[in-house]
Amino acid sequence: MTQTVSSALSVALPTADGGTRRHELSAPREWARPSAPFATRKAYAAAHVIPVVGADNTPGTPASLDWERTLAFRHELWSYGLGIADAMDTAQRGMGLDWAATRELIRRVGAEARAVAATGQGATAGLSVRDLVACGAGTDQLDLATVPEGPEGVRRAFHAYREQLATVEDAGPKAILMASRALAKAASSPDDYLRVYSALLDEAREPVILHWLGTMFDPALRGYWGSEDVATATNTFLELIAAHADKIDGVKVSLLDAEHETALRAALPAGVRLYTGDDFNYPELIAGDGERHSDALLGIFAAIYPAASAALQAFDAGRPAEGRNALDATRELGRHIFSAPTFYYKTGIAFLAWLNGHQPGFQMVGGLQSGRSVTHLARTFELADQAGLLRDPVLAASRMAAFLSLNGVAQ
Repeated sequence: MTQTVSSALSVALPTADGGTRRHELSAPREWARPSAPFATRKAYAAAHVIPVVGADNTPGTPASLDWERTLAFRHELWSYGLGIADAMDTAQRGMGLDWAATRELIRRVGAEARAVAATGQGATAGLSVRDLVACGAGTDQLDLATVPEGPEGVRRAFHAYREQLATVEDAGPKAILMASRALAKAASSPDDYLRVYSALLDEAREPVILHWLGTMFDPALRGYWGSEDVATATNTFLELIAAHADKIDGVKVSLLDAEHETALRAALPAGVRLYTGDDFNYPELIAGDGERHSDALLGIFAAIYPAASAALQAFDAGRPAEGRNALDATRELGRHIFSAPTFYYKTGIAFLAWLNGHQPGFQMVGGLQSGRSVTHLARTFELADQAGLLRDPVLAASRMAAFLSLNGVAQ
């Protein structure tokens, strides 16, 4: 591409009938970074990881990460006032990111957060390492195929959780107890979940975040909390929270059900936050109902972070309508990136990071860049442009055109 913004940048996007249509890019939007930490809402953006370009990034191979660029992207999110939710499903836990790379990621991001906290400046002034980063602790060092059903499998899941919880706490971030495929396979009743989580909460040094991930994100988690009936599972979840409220900073719920989240939010003990994980309905959940609002721990925030920051700044300034509008303007992009099959949403987040220059190539560990179609990614590009989230339209247009040409869409 040789065009400039002033000469009407455009890209030929594919259509469903095999043709193309021209999309003319908007001028770049300027997004203000906050000058102080957010006051009315706590927000973590779940960040992806960036692989080494020349590594064997194919399914089943150990993850090889570009640490400089992976950590630089985290600094970009911090500069907009957002905390980082790291080593989560957005970072491809269970989908290419193995435990060895995850452990190193936790160690490195904890050290990086300590350095940021020590500066005490701007959007992160006065924040602790735990404010800046929360990391997932799970059981994915286990080979799921070898985990037996029943008590022995439950025991193995518990000890795997303990190892990862200690890894996170030793590194300094806040711990997120992720949903476990091993525990879902081994557990035979709600009591198995209550025993495992109660023991982990008793051992945790500081309050943690509990994560309830729905089957649209991971089909292996069917029947989590001991029942496929959401109401029954919710009762077990609330029983656990009520018994250990002093060790629970908050809960992250990723069921894509706004009505369920609103009811759960109202039922939580005082002091326990509801971090929305609803990448479809986050605008109204974060805006709240006038009495309560959700905080945020969202994968979509890694894609829309300038707009998310603008919204949080508006809420802090007492301009709730402006904050809601800023989030609403990204809703269509969020619904598209997280459309079924939802567990491939990570591909869209990495694609936008590439378009915006945060990584040199459109690659993901485990070859996951193949998880979405060309037409899906073309629509991602278009919606991001409409939302003002392409920071350098010339670069984005050039990369999009090259990607489409390589995939047979003539420019």
